[in-house]
Amino acid sequence: MSKVTIVLLIIAIVMVAVLVVLYFLGKKAEKKKAQQDEQIAAAAQSVSMLVIDKKKLKITEAGFPASVVNQMPKLMRRSKLPIVKAKVGPKVMSFICEASIFDSIPVKKEVKATVSGLYITSVKGLHGSIAQAAPKKKSFRDKLRSKYKETSEALEKEKAEQQKNKKKK
Repeated sequence: MSKVTIVLLIIAIVMVAVLVVLYFLGKKAEKKKAQQDEQIAAAAQSVSMLVIDKKKLKITEAGFPASVVNQMPKLMRRSKLPIVKAKVGPKVMSFICEASIFDSIPVKKEVKATVSGLYITSVKGLHGSIAQAAPKKKSFRDKLRSKYKETSEALEKEKAEQQKNKKKK
């Protein structure tokens, strides 16, 4: 065998090994996430709060106590998290918000939120419904992806019809 084929073979084996390791790490992370979601759901409470401000900040800049910052993984300390400052009763508190609902939280309005510790999992309007934010413009890549998806679905339908017509004949 030539040196090039040996090198390519070794690279292929290493890549397969890396993919297998990533697969099992992903499975493990999924189980861990499911367990954490169960714990969050078990400790959830419904609280009415007045949202003062919302920003994406690093956990160290958000004003959380040192004990909360120390419990966070080191990678999470450097990343920006959706932080909501809200008045709950007489206290002004900072909460970490779920990224999927961060855009739908209204500022300077009273809401009823499902809170688990310092983590907001869902929000409902206290006085009526929450006005949805204007939808974001689709990027060029998203437009191309949606067009591709539509055309591929249309082609699949045409192929299915052609196969039905062949079977009937």
